[in-house]
Order: sequence, then C-alpha cells, then structure tokens
Amino acid sequence: MRWPRLALILALRALRDPPLAAALLRVAWRFRRRRWFRRAPFLPIPDRDYLRWRMLTAYGNADAMPSADDVARYARWAARK
Repeated sequence: MRWPRLALILALRALRDPPLAAALLRVAWRFRRRRWFRRAPFLPIPDRDYLRWRMLTAYGNADAMPSADDVARYARWAARK
C-alpha cells in the first residue's frame, strides 16, 4: 500500500466515524511542514524526511508503510492528549 491509498482508506473510515475524522485532522495538522505556505504546492502536508524519521522510529524501517488501523489508533490516542 502507498500513501495515497492509505489516505483514501482513512478518508472513507472518517466518513463513517466523525470522531475519527476529527482526530485524523488534528494529527494531520500536527504533522504539517513548517512554513508550508511558502513552498509549492502550498498545502499543509508533512515533510518527506519527517515522515521517514517517524516510520523509522515507529517500525524500525524508514520505508515502512503503516496500516490504516495503526494510523487510526495513533490518531485516537493523540487526540486524547
């Protein structure tokens, strides 16, 4: 699975579960690139190096792809903080 497919699966889950949607939006905002508004494509998306570091620390492999369940579980956990 690649990142666009993961995003689609999470979006579909978020449609069925509004609290999950709110948690995913909060996590996405936390992961945004600093000064995202100064670089094209002018979207608050995460930096590729930061994502690789997060995958390395979470899974032991910078190229790991989290499952939708892992992302949803993390988002719910992070929203409680």
